[in-house]
Amino acid sequence: MKKGNTASEIRLSDHFTYGRLLRFTLPSIIMMVFTSVYGVVDGYFASNFVGKTPFAAVNFIMPFLMMLGCVGFMFGTGGSALVSRLMGMQDMERANRTFSLLVYVSTGVGIIIALLGILLLRPVAAALGAQGQLLEDCVTYGRIILIALPVYILQMEFPSFFITAEKPQLGLWVTVASGVTNMVLDALLVGVFPLGLAGAALATALSQAVGGLIPLFYFSRPNTSLLRLGKTAFDGPALLKTCTNGSSELMSNISMSLVGMLYNIQLLKYAGENGVAAYGTMMYVNFVFLSAFIGYSIGTAPVIGFHYGAQNHPELKGLLRKSTVIISAVSACMLAAALALAQPLSKIFVGYDDQLLELTVNGFRIFAFSFLLAGFAIFSSGFFTALNDGLTSAIISFLRTLVFQVAAVLLLPLLWGIDGIWWSVVAAEAMAVAVGAVFLICKQKKYHY
Repeated sequence: MKKGNTASEIRLSDHFTYGRLLRFTLPSIIMMVFTSVYGVVDGYFASNFVGKTPFAAVNFIMPFLMMLGCVGFMFGTGGSALVSRLMGMQDMERANRTFSLLVYVSTGVGIIIALLGILLLRPVAAALGAQGQLLEDCVTYGRIILIALPVYILQMEFPSFFITAEKPQLGLWVTVASGVTNMVLDALLVGVFPLGLAGAALATALSQAVGGLIPLFYFSRPNTSLLRLGKTAFDGPALLKTCTNGSSELMSNISMSLVGMLYNIQLLKYAGENGVAAYGTMMYVNFVFLSAFIGYSIGTAPVIGFHYGAQNHPELKGLLRKSTVIISAVSACMLAAALALAQPLSKIFVGYDDQLLELTVNGFRIFAFSFLLAGFAIFSSGFFTALNDGLTSAIISFLRTLVFQVAAVLLLPLLWGIDGIWWSVVAAEAMAVAVGAVFLICKQKKYHY
């Protein structure tokens, strides 16, 4: 068994100490943080260089766009759990065939979804309540983003496979390149050249092409990783298992998008466009903070899947215990940071409007308490995905991202007005943590963790 000092040298079969676990998952955490930066950068330039209505449009249509692209998470997380388990069973030939099949199928699915999304974009935005210039801006931004949807799906999928292939650092560099591309092009196409909202969308689309096509080229050629794209054959059970494994991530992202639409509808009712803009600012910080937990969950999934396949029960117990400690520490730090940075972060996006700034800061300070809870709910769902228990994972995600949030955002504003909307996220995360804890206790004997 090889023991390395860097993440690139760490093997799935290793014993994971705290240090080794953090080094191995750090690239996936940074990958997800950089990926979450896309919408943040677009929102910053739209708000400060184009105007409040385009900024609201980006936030208004983004849930619909993310919902269409979330199948990449399903193929990535669900597929990596299956592939890593096959690797743990020493069946490398089948692991590579399965990997290839999933990449090819997800590409085809992406093309179909992109075409449907372009056709449905305007009626969906209008049905959600967008009118006038807000509707036109939603269509302008959304159509450009949807053209790049197939490569965006690949971009969401490949980080999990880079980790499974024991090349997390390479996946990190690809994501950094994609993120830097987005930032530079946003500055040029929005800040320098007068392309406005279309420039922001084009910058994101081109950066997604970088993030999706470079890994496709890498895995298509001879490489030093454990995985390579090659010949495959249709494998219905493998596709079904992948979709089942990744159903929680798919459900989580679809539910988050649907709930995001519901939040926008409620915010238009209680605070107009200012409410949508304020929520957008909080969502940017939320994307970045939660992406760290998602990245950690993605980073640990192949390790958990490998040791589950190898029936290494002591290592499974250690991974769960160490992850709980790590998430507890990070959650506390995130809460403290969010409370301290509520005003300066809000000023970055909406500092030009005093009324909007006050609304955003007040909401931010309530919303921040969700960061103390979200990491546990995200990891508990990801843990069961890694164990190939897609049903349990999906139940946790479904309750967390849809049932609890919908109930909270419909009921709490009746009691506390717009503050009830901000408290809705906190309440939903608290209930999700309780559900995750119950499943972890009930399933302990079955999986021996």
